[in-house]
Amino acid sequence: MTALLAMESVDVHYGDFQALHGLTLTVREGETLAVVGANGAGKSTLMQTVAGLLSPSRGRVVFADQDVSHLPPHRRVSLGISLTPEGRRIFPSLTVEENLLVGAYRKRHGPWDLRAVYDAFPLLADRRARYGGRLSGGEQQATAIGRALMANPRLLLLDEVSLGLAPLVVRDIYTVLPQIASRGTTVLLVEQDVNQVLRTADTVHCLLEGRTVLEGPVGQVSRQQISTAYFGL
Repeated sequence: MTALLAMESVDVHYGDFQALHGLTLTVREGETLAVVGANGAGKSTLMQTVAGLLSPSRGRVVFADQDVSHLPPHRRVSLGISLTPEGRRIFPSLTVEENLLVGAYRKRHGPWDLRAVYDAFPLLADRRARYGGRLSGGEQQATAIGRALMANPRLLLLDEVSLGLAPLVVRDIYTVLPQIASRGTTVLLVEQDVNQVLRTADTVHCLLEGRTVLEGPVGQVSRQQISTAYFGL
């Protein structure tokens, strides 16, 4: 598989505070790569840097052989990068369907449209006229993922998919990820649930205090290795 995304020796700062230290990460086209780590490890900073909400103070972000390090978010969406942010951030005053259509504003050519999203998330089809503010957490998360898919991304960024959701809801959402991958979408996800990572991802990348402490194919990384890296033991 060829590299779709490469972060090359990336530093990211919030003012004087450095959140990422020389981060190097490669996501190959067609794979699902999971970034794990404790709170404050730099996971969401990594995702926001890929999406264009933050810019590196050093290093490069390369997407499809193009340096996008300082490209604004809307330009990255047009290139094929879509983010499902932590906290979902759907529009409470819009219906489910209206939220989904927002995601198609800069739509690229591809397999994802309203019918495809409703096929992947049947509960959204049943609630298409319900306002976002009246949805459960799981329904909001499905809407947020569907909204990102409506842009037909080459790379889908999923930040903290399972955060605050019941286990059964998390299971249902993760059931959809193979369908997303089967349609040719590469997935970079942030997840704290190591069990989900081992069941879903092809590759795992563990962060600790903004630095890489473990990376490798899921089949070559043990649960004990992940736990040790996760807590910095």
